[in-house]
Amino acid sequence: MTDRTMIAVAGKSFSVPRLAKRLLQVLTAMGLTALVSLIIVVANSVLMSKGGSVQGLNTWLGFIQRADIIGTMLLTSVVTVCYFYWDRANSSSGSSSNRR
Repeated sequence: MTDRTMIAVAGKSFSVPRLAKRLLQVLTAMGLTALVSLIIVVANSVLMSKGGSVQGLNTWLGFIQRADIIGTMLLTSVVTVCYFYWDRANSSSGSSSNRR
């Protein structure tokens, strides 16, 4: 098993260490989670009678900068990435019991 893998960025493929690829996947998942929470909080703030997009952004910044929120996003992302790699390794082992 090689310690390098390919990653596609902007239409180009690069050979990177596996750990770097997994870290990029974790950071991407955390970024997407933060983006979704931003959309939900700002949309909720805009729809409230005394809210606005600036108030929603301030609320989101207060929320997303908390250490427990960042830790939860990090833990969820790491577990998800590790699970997908584990599941892919187990399903590609050729065992007929894993096939559906």
